[in-house]
Amino acid sequence: MSQDDKLIDLSSERAKRVHDLNEKRLNEVRQAFEQAMPLGKTKKKSRNKPKKR
Repeated sequence: MSQDDKLIDLSSERAKRVHDLNEKRLNEVRQAFEQAMPLGKTKKKSRNKPKKR
């Protein structure tokens, strides 16, 4: 039996783990911003020039 079949690439596993942690942190920050400043529910004001009279 060769040990090559059971080898794990530690650098790629670490990269996956770091990516998952960063993604989790990003989602938490995104949720906090959505609670503080809800998106999509505000109506945009039109910025037309005032008419001359």
